Amino acid sequence: MAIEIERKFLLAQLPDLSETPGEIIVQGYVAKEPEAMTTRVRIRAEQAFITLKGPSNGLSRDEYEYPIPLRDAEEILGRYCRGRIVCKTRHLVDHAGMTWEIDVFAGRHAGLVVAEIELPAESHPLELPPWLGAEVTDDKRFGNFALAMIDGTPDSRWWLAEGLVPATQAACCCRYFGQLSCCEQASSDLAATETCG
Repeated sequence: MAIEIERKFLLAQLPDLSETPGEIIVQGYVAKEPEAMTTRVRIRAEQAFITLKGPSNGLSRDEYEYPIPLRDAEEILGRYCRGRIVCKTRHLVDHAGMTWEIDVFAGRHAGLVVAEIELPAESHPLELPPWLGAEVTDDKRFGNFALAMIDGTPDSRWWLAEGLVPATQAACCCRYFGQLSCCEQASSDLAATETCG
């Protein structure tokens, strides 16, 4: 078992990502009971993992993660996640000796960009980059599980309605059984629905 210690932020502006091509991540969630473990299946590049996460306790939570065959992950996403899927491009950005994960969400979550940092301890000192916005570590709406539950209608894209994200890069990612087809494009109209094939 590992302990995940993580902080999450919105972005005030998008840092230069030209040197970090990014990695497509597709992840889905099996149903969860309140205060129970979350079961996540993730495909990252050509690797697949199943992860069990316990409830949050401050910045920390228990995490169990195991590699699984790619084919198994594709089957679980298609048969058991029932649309509870998040697609994003993850960029790694170094700042003050720490590596930040910048997640640019796609599909029905397009327009949302967050930065996450994993810490060795909750008390670890952290120099915040100038491109960070508000911290949302304790805002459950920004958890990937909660995001996977939304239906993608304009009313459900509250991060746009509340003005929580600046006009920045949007991405489009389509998931097919056994195949991932993706495209990225810059867009200042984050409310537009992107499609790709």
